[in-house]
Amino acid sequence: MSNRTVYFDNNATTCVAPEVREAMMPFFGELYGNPSSMHAFGGQVEKYVKDARERVAEFFHARPDEIIFTSCATESDNTAIRGAAEFFGRGTKVVTTAVEHPAVLQPCRRLKAQGYEEVELPVDHVGQIDLGQLRETLKGTKDAVVSVMWANNETGTVFPIKEVAEIAKEAGATIHTDAVQACGKVDIDVTKVPVDMLAVSGHKFHAPKGIGILYVRRGTKFKPFMLGGHQESGRRAGTENVPYIVGIARACELARDGMADEAAKLAPMRDRLEAGILASCPNVIVNGDRAHRLPNTLNVGFEYIEGEAIAYRLSDAGICISTGSACASGSLDPSHVIRAMGVPFIAVHGSTRFSLSRYNTMEDVDYVLEKLPPIIAELRRMSPFGPGMDPTTYK
Repeated sequence: MSNRTVYFDNNATTCVAPEVREAMMPFFGELYGNPSSMHAFGGQVEKYVKDARERVAEFFHARPDEIIFTSCATESDNTAIRGAAEFFGRGTKVVTTAVEHPAVLQPCRRLKAQGYEEVELPVDHVGQIDLGQLRETLKGTKDAVVSVMWANNETGTVFPIKEVAEIAKEAGATIHTDAVQACGKVDIDVTKVPVDMLAVSGHKFHAPKGIGILYVRRGTKFKPFMLGGHQESGRRAGTENVPYIVGIARACELARDGMADEAAKLAPMRDRLEAGILASCPNVIVNGDRAHRLPNTLNVGFEYIEGEAIAYRLSDAGICISTGSACASGSLDPSHVIRAMGVPFIAVHGSTRFSLSRYNTMEDVDYVLEKLPPIIAELRRMSPFGPGMDPTTYK
């Protein structure tokens, strides 16, 4: 094992920023009151929740009453998709894409099993949907629910979410976007992008795990997912997670203030990593839309070898990467995102993701480029597959 750690798995989770930890600490100590209590001790805490809501709303260019605090993006996605569909009732058309995160795909498929009409739009070879096909799918529908991610978690491909939202609104549909990977990396302005609902997870942009946000545009119809108390204006029951709410608000401020500089730093690092891999490792393809992608994300397919083997070998060198979504890492099946893009079968199993953060350096990139090529060469020598192989033996 290496004494050095290079963490290039930031799309799975990020470290909590020191500024965020500092903001949270008082609420683990002296400010422990319940913000829903009537007494002054709890009321003083409620003021911090109100302030956090206002700061989060400002980050998204939204109104404070349009912000709901949740436990994570999975809860936010489920609340948006199921809540909207169930409000309109069975028979409602639910439209999504074949490359969504499981937190979107699984609720949509559950609705299908319950009698809703579900459509999963295909993507092209770079992971983009056909806007014309979306328009045709929504033609003649009533009260449809559309869920299209802002940016893909595996490839970094950024969708034309403004155009998607406009098409959905023209059809009278409710539009939700999973903006988990976009948050903190691209500007999210709900006054310019007419989505009705938007989901975010704190631990993807240097807030802690266990806190999420659901933006719900004023007037959007949905049924609450969490029932119980009166919290979040009756839209999400459960005692407010005050320290984490304060933490995610601070993370939003840090993202707002540093987003442009961070993108300017990370894109050249990603490009150097990409160029170095392509120059030093033969039989490699880049997965995703290279013209429209997040500045921190690189997904490459190494032909004829397994991504899991690459990840294990890199881990021994202190390098952390992923072969796909962390939420699906328990499966040995190839990524549904990579398969949906029609990536050649010889590269599907070898697809790996490198995702950087503001805390990475160009020296980290150079270290990866030093350690990766000999690992790929060794795995290729060991592989029973290669040029001239029988395609039926490798699926």
